[in-house]
Amino acid sequence: MSIATWYLCLGIVVVTTGALRLLMVQDLIARLIALNVTGTGSLMVLMALAARSTPIDPVISALVITGLVITAAFTSVAAVLIRRLEDHPDIDDGQASS
Repeated sequence: MSIATWYLCLGIVVVTTGALRLLMVQDLIARLIALNVTGTGSLMVLMALAARSTPIDPVISALVITGLVITAAFTSVAAVLIRRLEDHPDIDDGQASS
C-alpha cells in the first residue's frame, strides 16, 4: 500500500467520522468541530489524490491551501454566531424579542 493510498483511506475515515458526529450531536460547538473534522478529511482526500501524480499537481495543492484558509475564516465566523445565539436563548425559536 502506497503512502498516497494510506492517506486516502485515512481521509475517508476522517470524513466519515466527522459526518457521523455531525449528524449525532445537538450541541452547536460540537457540530462546528465535527464540521471542521469533516472538512479536514476532505482536504486529506484531495491531497492524497494530488500526491498520486508525479510531480504533485500544483492546482490541487493550491485548492487545499485555499480550503484551509476558508475553513479557518468560516470557523471563526461560526464561533461568533454560536456565541451570540447562546447569549440570546430566545432567538432559538425564531422569535427575537426587542
